[in-house]
Amino acid sequence: MASGTSYELFSDEYFMNEALKEAVKAFDKQEVPVGAVIVCENEILARAHNLTETLNDVTAHAEMQAFTAAASGLGGKYLNECTLYVTLEPCIMCAGAAFWTQIGRIVFGADDEKRGYRLIKHPVLHPRTEITGGVLAEQCATLMKLFFKKRR
Repeated sequence: MASGTSYELFSDEYFMNEALKEAVKAFDKQEVPVGAVIVCENEILARAHNLTETLNDVTAHAEMQAFTAAASGLGGKYLNECTLYVTLEPCIMCAGAAFWTQIGRIVFGADDEKRGYRLIKHPVLHPRTEITGGVLAEQCATLMKLFFKKRR
Protein backbone atom coordinates (compact mmCIF):
# COMPACT_ATOMS: atom_id res chain seq x y z
CA MET A 1 0.00 0.00 0.00
CA ALA A 2 0.97 3.65 -0.13
CA SER A 3 1.70 3.86 3.59
CA GLY A 4 5.23 4.91 4.38
CA THR A 5 5.53 6.68 1.03
CA SER A 6 6.31 10.38 1.14
CA TYR A 7 4.39 12.70 -1.18
CA GLU A 8 4.77 16.39 -1.76
CA LEU A 9 2.32 18.17 0.51
CA PHE A 10 -0.81 19.29 -1.37
CA SER A 11 -0.04 17.19 -4.46
CA ASP A 12 -2.61 14.98 -6.17
CA GLU A 13 -0.72 11.97 -4.82
CA TYR A 14 -0.86 13.31 -1.27
CA PHE A 15 -4.63 13.78 -1.34
CA MET A 16 -5.21 10.48 -3.18
CA ASN A 17 -3.27 8.78 -0.40
CA GLU A 18 -5.76 10.33 2.04
CA ALA A 19 -8.60 8.89 -0.05
CA LEU A 20 -6.84 5.52 0.04
CA LYS A 21 -6.87 5.67 3.85
CA GLU A 22 -10.66 6.01 3.62
CA ALA A 23 -10.82 3.07 1.20
CA VAL A 24 -8.95 0.93 3.74
CA LYS A 25 -11.60 1.85 6.34
CA ALA A 26 -14.26 0.59 3.93
CA PHE A 27 -12.25 -2.58 3.31
CA ASP A 28 -12.01 -3.19 7.06
CA LYS A 29 -15.83 -2.89 7.29
CA GLN A 30 -16.25 -5.38 4.42
CA GLU A 31 -17.51 -2.57 2.18
CA VAL A 32 -16.31 -2.21 -1.40
CA PRO A 33 -13.07 -0.30 -0.73
CA VAL A 34 -13.66 3.11 -2.26
CA GLY A 35 -12.55 6.22 -0.43
CA ALA A 36 -12.95 9.91 -1.15
CA VAL A 37 -11.83 13.26 0.13
CA ILE A 38 -12.95 16.71 -0.95
CA VAL A 39 -10.35 19.45 -0.85
CA CYS A 40 -10.73 23.21 -1.08
CA GLU A 41 -7.74 25.56 -0.92
CA ASN A 42 -5.50 22.63 0.09
CA GLU A 43 -7.71 21.80 3.09
CA ILE A 44 -9.63 18.55 3.38
CA LEU A 45 -13.28 19.47 3.92
CA ALA A 46 -14.71 15.96 3.84
CA ARG A 47 -13.51 12.37 4.22
CA ALA A 48 -15.73 9.45 3.30
CA HIS A 49 -15.83 5.84 2.23
CA ASN A 50 -18.44 3.45 0.93
CA LEU A 51 -21.19 2.67 3.45
CA THR A 52 -23.68 0.81 1.25
CA GLU A 53 -23.62 -2.35 3.38
CA THR A 54 -23.43 -0.55 6.72
CA LEU A 55 -26.38 1.71 5.91
CA ASN A 56 -28.19 -0.79 3.68
CA ASP A 57 -28.33 2.03 1.13
CA VAL A 58 -27.27 1.59 -2.50
CA THR A 59 -26.66 5.34 -2.78
CA ALA A 60 -24.15 5.48 0.11
CA HIS A 61 -21.11 5.62 -2.18
CA ALA A 62 -17.98 7.36 -0.94
CA GLU A 63 -18.50 10.29 -3.30
CA MET A 64 -22.10 10.82 -2.23
CA GLN A 65 -21.10 10.81 1.44
CA ALA A 66 -18.28 13.26 0.70
CA PHE A 67 -20.51 15.63 -1.31
CA THR A 68 -23.00 15.82 1.54
CA ALA A 69 -20.32 16.41 4.19
CA ALA A 70 -18.47 19.05 2.14
CA ALA A 71 -21.64 20.96 1.24
CA SER A 72 -22.71 20.91 4.87
CA GLY A 73 -19.29 22.13 6.00
CA LEU A 74 -19.26 24.94 3.44
CA GLY A 75 -22.86 25.87 4.06
CA GLY A 76 -23.74 25.65 0.37
CA LYS A 77 -24.47 23.02 -2.24
CA TYR A 78 -21.98 24.15 -4.89
CA LEU A 79 -18.44 22.80 -4.75
CA ASN A 80 -17.05 24.59 -7.81
CA GLU A 81 -13.89 25.65 -5.95
CA CYS A 82 -13.25 22.11 -4.68
CA THR A 83 -11.55 18.95 -5.86
CA LEU A 84 -12.91 15.44 -5.31
CA TYR A 85 -10.23 12.77 -4.88
CA VAL A 86 -11.68 9.28 -5.20
CA THR A 87 -9.92 5.95 -5.46
CA LEU A 88 -12.18 4.57 -8.20
CA GLU A 89 -13.63 6.23 -11.28
CA PRO A 90 -17.08 7.49 -10.28
CA CYS A 91 -20.16 5.59 -11.40
CA ILE A 92 -22.91 7.30 -13.36
CA MET A 93 -24.87 8.11 -10.17
CA CYS A 94 -21.89 9.80 -8.55
CA ALA A 95 -20.96 11.59 -11.79
CA GLY A 96 -24.54 12.92 -11.93
CA ALA A 97 -24.28 14.15 -8.35
CA ALA A 98 -20.91 15.72 -9.20
CA PHE A 99 -22.65 17.58 -12.02
CA TRP A 100 -25.18 19.06 -9.60
CA THR A 101 -22.46 20.11 -7.14
CA GLN A 102 -20.58 21.77 -10.01
CA ILE A 103 -17.38 20.34 -8.51
CA GLY A 104 -14.37 22.10 -10.00
CA ARG A 105 -12.17 19.06 -10.42
CA ILE A 106 -12.30 15.28 -10.05
CA VAL A 107 -9.16 13.22 -9.53
CA PHE A 108 -9.60 9.46 -9.53
CA GLY A 109 -7.30 6.51 -9.08
CA ALA A 110 -8.33 3.26 -10.75
CA ASP A 111 -10.53 3.00 -13.83
CA ASP A 112 -13.90 1.29 -13.38
CA GLU A 113 -14.23 -0.70 -16.59
CA LYS A 114 -17.63 -2.16 -15.63
CA ARG A 115 -19.55 0.74 -14.06
CA GLY A 116 -17.51 3.92 -14.58
CA TYR A 117 -19.18 7.09 -15.84
CA ARG A 118 -16.95 7.12 -18.95
CA LEU A 119 -18.92 4.17 -20.33
CA ILE A 120 -21.76 6.61 -21.03
CA LYS A 121 -21.25 8.15 -24.45
CA HIS A 122 -22.64 11.61 -23.74
CA PRO A 123 -21.27 14.06 -21.17
CA VAL A 124 -22.46 13.55 -17.61
CA LEU A 125 -20.16 15.87 -15.70
CA HIS A 126 -20.49 19.62 -15.50
CA PRO A 127 -18.75 21.16 -18.55
CA ARG A 128 -16.32 23.13 -16.35
CA THR A 129 -15.27 20.12 -14.26
CA GLU A 130 -11.65 19.16 -14.89
CA ILE A 131 -10.77 15.46 -14.80
CA THR A 132 -7.51 13.74 -13.91
CA GLY A 133 -7.42 9.95 -13.87
CA GLY A 134 -4.82 7.38 -12.94
CA VAL A 135 -3.42 9.00 -9.78
CA LEU A 136 -2.01 6.16 -7.63
CA ALA A 137 -4.02 3.86 -9.91
CA GLU A 138 -1.98 0.78 -9.07
CA GLN A 139 -2.48 1.14 -5.30
CA CYS A 140 -6.18 1.86 -5.76
CA ALA A 141 -6.69 -1.11 -8.10
CA THR A 142 -4.70 -3.45 -5.86
CA LEU A 143 -6.99 -2.77 -2.89
CA MET A 144 -10.08 -3.47 -5.05
CA LYS A 145 -8.59 -6.70 -6.41
CA LEU A 146 -7.67 -7.88 -2.92
CA PHE A 147 -11.19 -7.16 -1.68
CA PHE A 148 -12.90 -9.14 -4.44
CA LYS A 149 -10.35 -11.97 -4.23
CA LYS A 150 -11.18 -12.38 -0.52
CA ARG A 151 -14.91 -12.49 -1.32
CA ARG A 152 -14.59 -15.34 -3.82
